[in-house]
Amino acid sequence: QVQLVESGGGSVQAGGSLRLSCAASRYTGGGYCMGWFRQVSGKEREVVATIYTSSQSTYYADSVKGRFTISQDNAKNTLYLQMNSLKPEDTAMYYCAAVRSGGYCSSNRWEYNYWGQGTQVTVSS
Repeated sequence: QVQLVESGGGSVQAGGSLRLSCAASRYTGGGYCMGWFRQVSGKEREVVATIYTSSQSTYYADSVKGRFTISQDNAKNTLYLQMNSLKPEDTAMYYCAAVRSGGYCSSNRWEYNYWGQGTQVTVSS
Protein backbone atom coordinates (compact mmCIF):
# COMPACT_ATOMS: atom_id res chain seq x y z
CA GLN A 1 0.00 0.00 0.00
CA VAL A 2 1.10 3.53 -0.79
CA GLN A 3 -0.58 6.57 0.72
CA LEU A 4 -0.19 9.79 -1.27
CA VAL A 5 -0.75 13.30 0.07
CA GLU A 6 -0.76 16.29 -2.25
CA SER A 7 -0.11 19.90 -1.28
CA GLY A 8 0.69 23.20 -2.93
CA GLY A 9 -2.51 24.03 -4.74
CA GLY A 10 -4.07 27.47 -4.60
CA SER A 11 -5.26 30.44 -6.59
CA VAL A 12 -3.02 32.35 -8.96
CA GLN A 13 -3.39 34.79 -11.81
CA ALA A 14 -2.73 33.79 -15.39
CA GLY A 15 0.97 33.74 -16.13
CA GLY A 16 1.83 32.81 -12.57
CA SER A 17 3.44 29.70 -11.12
CA LEU A 18 2.67 27.03 -8.55
CA ARG A 19 4.52 23.95 -7.37
CA LEU A 20 2.55 20.90 -6.32
CA SER A 21 4.03 18.26 -4.04
CA CYS A 22 2.99 14.68 -3.40
CA ALA A 23 4.44 12.87 -0.41
CA ALA A 24 4.39 9.07 -0.50
CA SER A 25 4.17 6.92 2.62
CA ARG A 26 6.81 4.48 1.41
CA TYR A 27 9.76 4.27 -0.93
CA THR A 28 8.74 4.89 -4.54
CA GLY A 29 12.20 5.53 -5.93
CA GLY A 30 12.47 2.36 -7.94
CA GLY A 31 10.00 0.60 -10.18
CA TYR A 32 7.10 3.02 -9.89
CA CYS A 33 5.24 5.16 -12.36
CA MET A 34 4.21 8.37 -10.68
CA GLY A 35 1.79 10.72 -12.33
CA TRP A 36 -0.14 13.93 -12.06
CA PHE A 37 -3.69 13.94 -13.34
CA ARG A 38 -6.32 16.66 -13.31
CA GLN A 39 -10.07 16.78 -13.41
CA VAL A 40 -12.65 19.46 -13.99
CA SER A 41 -16.10 18.84 -12.62
CA GLY A 42 -18.17 16.94 -15.18
CA LYS A 43 -15.19 15.91 -17.27
CA GLU A 44 -12.91 12.90 -17.40
CA ARG A 45 -9.75 12.82 -15.32
CA GLU A 46 -6.84 13.42 -17.69
CA VAL A 47 -3.12 12.87 -17.52
CA VAL A 48 -0.88 15.87 -17.05
CA ALA A 49 2.54 14.23 -16.70
CA THR A 50 4.14 10.96 -15.67
CA ILE A 51 7.59 9.87 -14.55
CA TYR A 52 9.20 6.46 -14.22
CA THR A 53 11.12 6.76 -10.99
CA SER A 54 13.90 4.30 -11.86
CA SER A 55 15.00 6.14 -14.99
CA GLN A 56 13.40 9.57 -14.45
CA SER A 57 11.86 9.17 -17.89
CA THR A 58 9.00 11.64 -18.33
CA TYR A 59 5.86 12.17 -20.39
CA TYR A 60 3.80 15.34 -20.76
CA ALA A 61 0.39 16.01 -22.18
CA ASP A 62 0.62 18.33 -25.19
CA SER A 63 -1.36 20.99 -23.35
CA VAL A 64 1.36 21.44 -20.70
CA LYS A 65 4.58 20.76 -22.62
CA GLY A 66 7.11 23.52 -22.10
CA ARG A 67 5.22 24.95 -19.13
CA PHE A 68 5.07 22.13 -16.54
CA THR A 69 7.90 20.00 -15.16
CA ILE A 70 7.44 16.74 -13.27
CA SER A 71 10.20 15.53 -10.98
CA GLN A 72 10.75 12.97 -8.24
CA ASP A 73 13.01 13.28 -5.21
CA ASN A 74 13.67 9.63 -4.43
CA ALA A 75 15.40 10.44 -1.15
CA LYS A 76 12.26 12.20 0.11
CA ASN A 77 9.71 9.94 -1.63
CA THR A 78 8.16 13.12 -2.97
CA LEU A 79 6.80 13.90 -6.40
CA TYR A 80 6.64 17.45 -7.70
CA LEU A 81 4.88 19.33 -10.46
CA GLN A 82 6.31 22.75 -11.24
CA MET A 83 3.67 24.71 -13.15
CA ASN A 84 4.72 27.90 -14.94
CA SER A 85 2.89 30.24 -17.30
CA LEU A 86 -0.41 29.05 -15.90
CA LYS A 87 -3.56 29.55 -17.94
CA PRO A 88 -7.22 29.69 -16.87
CA GLU A 89 -7.74 26.35 -18.64
CA ASP A 90 -5.30 24.76 -16.17
CA THR A 91 -7.93 25.26 -13.46
CA ALA A 92 -8.78 21.82 -12.05
CA MET A 93 -8.39 19.44 -9.15
CA TYR A 94 -4.93 17.93 -9.44
CA TYR A 95 -4.30 14.36 -8.29
CA CYS A 96 -1.11 12.45 -7.65
CA ALA A 97 -1.10 8.76 -8.64
CA ALA A 98 1.24 5.79 -8.48
CA VAL A 99 1.54 2.24 -9.74
CA ARG A 100 4.28 -0.38 -9.71
CA SER A 101 5.77 -0.78 -13.17
CA GLY A 102 8.48 -2.57 -15.09
CA GLY A 103 9.27 0.50 -17.15
CA TYR A 104 6.27 1.69 -19.15
CA CYS A 105 4.15 4.48 -17.69
CA SER A 106 0.61 4.61 -19.00
CA SER A 107 -1.33 7.82 -19.46
CA ASN A 108 -4.54 5.92 -18.69
CA ARG A 109 -5.87 6.78 -15.24
CA TRP A 110 -7.30 3.29 -14.81
CA GLU A 111 -3.78 1.82 -14.81
CA TYR A 112 -2.94 3.60 -11.55
CA ASN A 113 -4.01 2.04 -8.27
CA TYR A 114 -2.81 4.55 -5.67
CA TRP A 115 -4.28 8.06 -5.53
CA GLY A 116 -4.06 11.12 -3.38
CA GLN A 117 -7.02 13.18 -2.24
CA GLY A 118 -6.37 15.99 -4.71
CA THR A 119 -5.42 19.64 -4.48
CA GLN A 120 -7.30 22.46 -6.19
CA VAL A 121 -5.59 24.78 -8.64
CA THR A 122 -7.48 27.88 -9.75
CA VAL A 123 -6.07 30.24 -12.38
CA SER A 124 -7.85 33.53 -12.94
CA SER A 125 -7.58 35.66 -16.06
